[in-house]
Amino acid sequence: MVYQLSSYYESVQLIEDFYCYIWQGRGNNCNSCLFANVLRGERPHVIIDPGHVTNELREACFDYLVKAMERDGFKVDDIGLIINTHSHPDHCQANEMVIQKSQAWVTLSEEEDEFRSTLGEKLCSMLGIKAPRFTPLFYLKEGNLNLGAQNKVELQIFLTPGHSPGSICLYWADNKILITGDVVFYGSIGRTDFPSGSLSMLKRSIDRLSQLDVEYLVPGHSTEFGSIVKGRPNVERNFQAVKLFL
Repeated sequence: MVYQLSSYYESVQLIEDFYCYIWQGRGNNCNSCLFANVLRGERPHVIIDPGHVTNELREACFDYLVKAMERDGFKVDDIGLIINTHSHPDHCQANEMVIQKSQAWVTLSEEEDEFRSTLGEKLCSMLGIKAPRFTPLFYLKEGNLNLGAQNKVELQIFLTPGHSPGSICLYWADNKILITGDVVFYGSIGRTDFPSGSLSMLKRSIDRLSQLDVEYLVPGHSTEFGSIVKGRPNVERNFQAVKLFL
């Protein structure tokens, strides 16, 4: 595991060609993940949740992400696919910037895309934020998602509503890595008071995830307790702790 620190992102290389960019700024923004060199062709990288362009404190989130990636030797121009765990703007506002630079494809669940174009737009309006504009190439469904050829990555997609109606989590069984978006954090859970949030649905989603064999739980945001939960015993204790909220 390799760490690099900056004032706005902590870059964590969990394993070869898999990087987590942990947001360190004062304002709201999500953590991002990068699968490097997995796709065929000239744009081989896959990013999960590129985050805000600029947040409520006017921190230039996307510019800082670009710089953090460049320190690791990667260019946003070489991203071929954007995966969104859900459509809240702090996770997908920067989709447009990535697409402008690389013509990347975008994917999320169909349930979340329907929410994005209805209640999601009203939520953005309430927050005074421009609703993200992008067109998914395909929709994510429960089951396996295979990335790449030579450096093949096989992910399991879980539909995990509760924080939002079409949230997804990604499980990389080969390396026991679980990417949870805003479903579960270190010592906490995602909010359910947004439009179409549901505590009962979030409970069912977390119950499902807690059955997986996980060594690294990578959440969409850090908390006062930390960011990535490392080690199976710690992951299990974290699930036990967060279920007290449900």
